[in-house]
Amino acid sequence: MSRKFLGILILFCSLAAPLMANSGVLGLWKTVDDETGEVKSLVKVYDYRGKVYGRILVIFEEGEVEDTYMDPWKKAEEVDGEPYFCGLDFIWDMEERKGKYSKGKIMDPENGKVYSSEMWLDGGNLIVRGKIGPFGRNQTWLPATSRDLPSGVSEPSSLIPDIPK
Repeated sequence: MSRKFLGILILFCSLAAPLMANSGVLGLWKTVDDETGEVKSLVKVYDYRGKVYGRILVIFEEGEVEDTYMDPWKKAEEVDGEPYFCGLDFIWDMEERKGKYSKGKIMDPENGKVYSSEMWLDGGNLIVRGKIGPFGRNQTWLPATSRDLPSGVSEPSSLIPDIPK
């Protein structure tokens, strides 16, 4: 009986492993200003049909909530169509390969420029890299939880990508 149980457990783990591969990067993340160390935003990294996306949920200015996806007001004026910053999918089509995510895009919502992107986990943090060819810039994002969301803001349960043009 124990061999049968062990066989079923091994089969389950081997089938579940691809589904769990994304789980480390999925969830809430804090973006941090490289110079001041202050939290700039909360981002939801989510899976949709096997690819990974990132959406801005909250923007902070000097430690105070400036805008949220639940009641956005600030526009990304340099992005075609001038969408709201909060609620903007600015990472899209990331694919997992050997623990690293790549083949996707990341947009700088301040200027609307789109770059190739990679991301990977490093010591519990998420390293996000925007690049042009071999040149690029890394940013370290810190893990967040629903407790980091401002009062009155809930974490969206399911998202469908809305990629800027």
